[in-house]
Amino acid sequence: MINLMHRLAGGRLLAAIAALALSIGGLFAFRSLPIDAFPDPSPSLVQVFTETEGLSPEEVERYVTYPIETAMSGLPRVDEIRSTSNFGLSVINIYFEDGTDVYFARQVVGERLGEAADAIPDGFGTPKMGP
Repeated sequence: MINLMHRLAGGRLLAAIAALALSIGGLFAFRSLPIDAFPDPSPSLVQVFTETEGLSPEEVERYVTYPIETAMSGLPRVDEIRSTSNFGLSVINIYFEDGTDVYFARQVVGERLGEAADAIPDGFGTPKMGP
């Protein structure tokens, strides 16, 4: 190691060539790095909306929101399920693990949406996936 340092100190041309070679190699390595400038920060999310008429938030939760949440529990790669029940409206947000394909998430939710619609009493609305 010390012998190499003495050679480089004595031979400035050799040191310049080595530095240039390392710089060019570093430039090629830098250009081939797979880095996204703007990674996607949004979570994989599927929203389910159900509009009902004349129901209080408690009734919406009991007859609409809870059956949909129950049908969606156990889906693969689900991270969290959040819901909001308002006058005449139920909104369920189904968050999937990072890296989950949105089309896969929508497909598995769509498959379970039929079961959820069957669990909701007649006349209380039909659940639909959001955009």
